[in-house]
Amino acid sequence: MIAPFCGVVVDCPDPLALAMFYSRLTGMAIDETSDGEDEGSWAQLQSGEHPTIGFQKVDAVTPVTWPTGERPQRLHLDFAVDDLDEGEAFALSLGARKANDQPGTTFRVFVDPIGHPFCLVRNASEVAASPGGAQGQTID
Repeated sequence: MIAPFCGVVVDCPDPLALAMFYSRLTGMAIDETSDGEDEGSWAQLQSGEHPTIGFQKVDAVTPVTWPTGERPQRLHLDFAVDDLDEGEAFALSLGARKANDQPGTTFRVFVDPIGHPFCLVRNASEVAASPGGAQGQTID
């Protein structure tokens, strides 16, 4: 292996604000180091030994029009929850919006405060044991 996966970076107009949303959703703390970046241009979640989520300032971010339309998604994040109803209530309380189209039963599709789709997936161990496993969990 030459390049182990270490994280994903999300483009957004306000990195700290979006990092705070995902910090509350995941319980991961915001990493206060910026590695010399311009103030406000970068934020990331602390992940310990696991891959992290970074947030990079991009002034013009246009929300996707998933599942149809002229601006398809290119990537979405999945988060495991034990109870989809509780996870949904929590995500909505943080400012997420539930997507109109819900193509599956073992996951639910949401949109974060600036328009990026993400899914809450029923506990990963349950999903992996179900027919089709995690491969059946795509939303595109």
